[in-house]
Amino acid sequence: MDESRISLDKAVDLTRTGDLWLFRGASIADHAIRTLTNAPVNHVGMAVVLDDLPPLMWHAELGKGLQDVWTGDHHRGVQLHDLRAAVLQWTDRYQQEGWLRQLSIDVTPEMEDALLKTIARMDGLPFPSTVGLLGRVARGRLRRQAPTELAYCAEVVADAYIAMGLLDGSRPSNYYDPGKFWSGNDLELGLGATLGTEIAVYTTRFPQPW
Repeated sequence: MDESRISLDKAVDLTRTGDLWLFRGASIADHAIRTLTNAPVNHVGMAVVLDDLPPLMWHAELGKGLQDVWTGDHHRGVQLHDLRAAVLQWTDRYQQEGWLRQLSIDVTPEMEDALLKTIARMDGLPFPSTVGLLGRVARGRLRRQAPTELAYCAEVVADAYIAMGLLDGSRPSNYYDPGKFWSGNDLELGLGATLGTEIAVYTTRFPQPW
């Protein structure tokens, strides 16, 4: 892909397992997360596209408005959502800009199995408070693994990437904040993988590319 702006319909059609979805909002909480983590975005999720299922998004958030596809219920924290519904939740309800970054390699059955085990292990974990989130990131910067009973969005994506062999695990998953998955940072992916530059995705809230 060399387009810098595409519709949500096209983005959903193009997305594959391992692709990243990034979001940036204008609320006080959004600004606080970006300021305190020195990141250009405040949320990240990962696409999960399996067999005949609709594209899904693996991420963590405070809201419980969408049904978790893995458990069938509504809860806060780590969740697996219908991807289209999740993007609309972030762009329309939460009023955030959204971007897609595409993974350059095809996910193998072994990588997919590792991802599903990660989803089974982490789905439903509570989202930390803002203070707790920052504490987990600070601990990660010191290469110290945070307790596993909580998880925030970038940590969830990092855990999945580590399980799939895309990150080597030399840094704990709580080392990562959403900005680590923006193109300005070098993730040093394994398996010869790279991530494309951000493609802006416009939806009903943004009917024309901004």
